[in-house]
Amino acid sequence: MYPTKVEVTEVGTRDGFQNEKIFIPTEKKIDLINKIVASGVRRIEATAFVSPRAVPQLVDASEVIAGINRVPSLRIACLVPNHQGLARAIAAEVDEVVAFCSVTESHNQTNLNRSIEESIEGFESIMKSAEKTHIAVHGALAVAFGCPFEGDVDPSHVASLVNQLYAIGIRNITLGDTTGMATPPLVDRVVKTIQDKMPDVKISLHFHNTRGIGLVNVLAGLSAGISRYESSIGGIGGCPFAPGASGNICSEDLVYMLGEYGIDTGVDLLSLMHCAHQLQGILGRALPGQVMKAGLRTRTFPLSAVKRATR
Repeated sequence: MYPTKVEVTEVGTRDGFQNEKIFIPTEKKIDLINKIVASGVRRIEATAFVSPRAVPQLVDASEVIAGINRVPSLRIACLVPNHQGLARAIAAEVDEVVAFCSVTESHNQTNLNRSIEESIEGFESIMKSAEKTHIAVHGALAVAFGCPFEGDVDPSHVASLVNQLYAIGIRNITLGDTTGMATPPLVDRVVKTIQDKMPDVKISLHFHNTRGIGLVNVLAGLSAGISRYESSIGGIGGCPFAPGASGNICSEDLVYMLGEYGIDTGVDLLSLMHCAHQLQGILGRALPGQVMKAGLRTRTFPLSAVKRATR
């Protein structure tokens, strides 16, 4: 019943890097992105055109985009919060912009300092401007499976916001599990509520591994027929505007699991693992990813590699 092919979107160089306090040199960002692309990833949320004061790590967004190898079928997406960000994204010639808001007023105020209604109005304005340049607009809804300030979220409320985005012409929408509050039953309820009301919407799922069941939630999404997932190299990431938000599901771990189910991602796992090790060297600390540590399950070792038990 699972999809036979899944699109993996890499978000680590945006969602992950935005939380790093020490500035990562632009050339290292570009090199890592190009190697991720070389591994077979064909959609990457490379950076964000946001205020340098709010997210100084992404001040070099235009330079990063300019350095990416534009291989065939690659789609470069960038997050934009407003028209200033959109103008910079257009100038950089990105393929897609991601317009985002939260499904609760509390998180939207902390994240964007505006109401949900104001955010939706901004989506409509961005949509009209982007249409003139043939840049696609992808919608994203944060805390879609639970809010750290308001708790559980009614699936019908999430569906109503999806409907508002659909009404202004946005057909591709990511449901974000910003603080890892999703569980398989929740994923099933939210996704099916949207599918029942708006079967034409193309849903992407963005899970965090805050409570250790990020990949289990992916299985719930697969069972519901969802074939688009966002993940982060090495498992880095989090949300600076939500307490307790730890890293995203790990790209290598996701590709590994999907491969074991015979699901095609078009991504070379070993190459992606090399990218994770490269990132670990850049950041200078151990990363949450598991496959990058253990290797493939078929990996074997010589007996001489371990001490024998003594009698």
